[in-house]
Amino acid sequence: MFVITGVMAVGKSTVADLLAQRFDRGAHVRGDTFRKMIVSGRADVTPSLEDEAVAQLELRRRIAAQTVDEYWRAGFDVVVQDILIGNAFTAFLEMLAADPLHVVVLTARPSVIADRDRTRPKKGYGSWSVEALCDALGTETPHVGLWLDTSDLSPEQTVDEILRRRDEAHISGGRA
Repeated sequence: MFVITGVMAVGKSTVADLLAQRFDRGAHVRGDTFRKMIVSGRADVTPSLEDEAVAQLELRRRIAAQTVDEYWRAGFDVVVQDILIGNAFTAFLEMLAADPLHVVVLTARPSVIADRDRTRPKKGYGSWSVEALCDALGTETPHVGLWLDTSDLSPEQTVDEILRRRDEAHISGGRA
């Protein structure tokens, strides 16, 4: 069981998908999928974090955690990816029954993330600042698991590094 997190455009989706493919029975759970299921009344997450947006984020994370655990109970190696910063990071880890649990926080230089965001079809930053979100990740999120700077790594190299350093990614006792 792997939790992959980081800021927008750091490579979470690509890396999580490649990592899940490395297992005989791998599942990739994308937290954003559950946000997209809301087709009417969706509250977008903005820096002001309105109450309804926070409630929908918490719902999305609860559903993602339940989905992860169901795949895990069915014998799959699960990789879940979402943006988990600060208290949301700890709260999500505590929701998971899956064990052993490995946590990987993908980071990159803000200039690299900005370049990646410009070259991808979906745009995530809008009203967010790359630097501010990177700073929030680094200062508000507990430093547990494997924190991996992917600035100079390809997605495949990143997956190789995660697997090579999986012991560093393991969360002792299961949680942060």
